[in-house]
This record gives sequence, C-alpha cells and structure tokens, in this order.
Amino acid sequence: MDFETESRNRIIRLEQKVDFLLKELNLTEKEAQNAAKANSDDPILVEALALLRQGKTVQAIGVYARKKGIGVKEAKEVIDRYM
Repeated sequence: MDFETESRNRIIRLEQKVDFLLKELNLTEKEAQNAAKANSDDPILVEALALLRQGKTVQAIGVYARKKGIGVKEAKEVIDRYM
C-alpha cells in the first residue's frame, strides 16, 4: 500500500469515528450542513452534492469516485455523510 492510499484510509477511519461520536451526540445533521459549507471550495464535492440534492445518489457517488480517483466504496462513505 502506498503512502497516499494509507493516508486516505487513515483519514476515512478517523472520519468514521467522528461520525459515530456526532451521531451519539445527535449532531449529525448540523455537522453535515457545516461540512458542506466548509468544503464548498472542493468543486468535485460540490458537483456530487448537487446530484445528491436532486435525488441522484448513485450518480453522485459515481462522479465523486471517478473524479477523485477513488473506489466506489470510499466515495459512498463520503457521500453518505451528506445524506
């Protein structure tokens, strides 16, 4: 496993832990709204979230995965945080 993949996997695990804690504190909706605002400088995420708001979840995951160069599972984990 190369450094970039290892780093990405560590970040994903950390994000999952944060998501768990936020759910336990009932802060998930607020966190998702804040994260969307914070990540508005990422045009790929903005594009994927626009598709998500249109109810096109599968397309949002596909666009995010393809343009970020990551797997569908990783992309789904990212997009699921905004649902």
